[in-house]
Amino acid sequence: MPRPTARVLTLLELLQSGGIRTVAELADRLGVEGRTVRRYVDHLVDLDVPVESVRGRYGGYRLAPGYRLPPLMLSDDEALAVLLGLVAGRRAGLTTAQRTANETASAKIRRVLPRHIARRLDTLLESLAFTDQPGRLDPPNAEILLTVADAVRHRRPLSIRYTDRDGRRGERTLHAYGIVAHAGRWYVTGEDAGIGEDRTLRLDRVADARALPGSFEAPVGVDPAQRVVSALATAAYRHAVSLRVHGTVEHIRAHLPATVASLTEHEPAPDRHRERGQDQDRDRDRAAERWLRVELRAERLDWLPPVLASLDRPFVIERPDELRHLVTALADRLASHARQT
Repeated sequence: MPRPTARVLTLLELLQSGGIRTVAELADRLGVEGRTVRRYVDHLVDLDVPVESVRGRYGGYRLAPGYRLPPLMLSDDEALAVLLGLVAGRRAGLTTAQRTANETASAKIRRVLPRHIARRLDTLLESLAFTDQPGRLDPPNAEILLTVADAVRHRRPLSIRYTDRDGRRGERTLHAYGIVAHAGRWYVTGEDAGIGEDRTLRLDRVADARALPGSFEAPVGVDPAQRVVSALATAAYRHAVSLRVHGTVEHIRAHLPATVASLTEHEPAPDRHRERGQDQDRDRDRAAERWLRVELRAERLDWLPPVLASLDRPFVIERPDELRHLVTALADRLASHARQT
């Protein structure tokens, strides 16, 4: 059972979140009776915290409007959410003034956090990597995230309960190399010690994580973010698609990023020295545009024909035949619509 002092501080935290809190609501959140809530409120008043009593049908307690509490009271989850939000903000192209405000806000929060929470959050931030598409960050369970981060930093094996994409649940022993935030999701990449193969796992599918005795050696020069990007691009899906596209890497990547498709050379770039007499701009374009092989995996193919149309570049479908039929059907529909008057 929590001590009375802990409950009084929890009451203060609830009131700090704003609005009017009824006695019944506070009693339920604190696990006490109504008269005990009133006694805790008296304790806060004795400490010069201006708690107001609001009468009426929707009455209860609230903090006096405009009152600012000196201590910053954040739970582990709240502190994690705030600091990760600030970290993501630093990656969002802030102005110099905004970056300065971001850094000073982070420093202030760190100074008032309990040491054990601050240490764990620092460990997480040291273990965290971002891809080029961080997206909106919705942190998974804070305790799991911090436990995994600690294992990454100290190279400790992890025992996790994981549910895979097919809904199968099981225990795994993971040698975690790093935590990566990508497109709004959180991943941990490392070696599944049970099968001796690298795996990229979604942290929101981890139900429990605990450190195991011992340690492991991570590969030299490991790049967790790149591992996640590669794993997502080559994951096992229903359809394996292979195309040849004539264009620039930059143009193709704008429509099919590295997390969706892999690109390899199909035709080497032309020798610029043979075209010295031609217009320089046209020469650069010809050197950049070439046939590239595009490979990807997908559960569905219906989204690909519009993407290929938006590329507006010559392409050849190598496989599967189903995609060729879908592209032909889209072309027929577009031609039919274009003929209408």
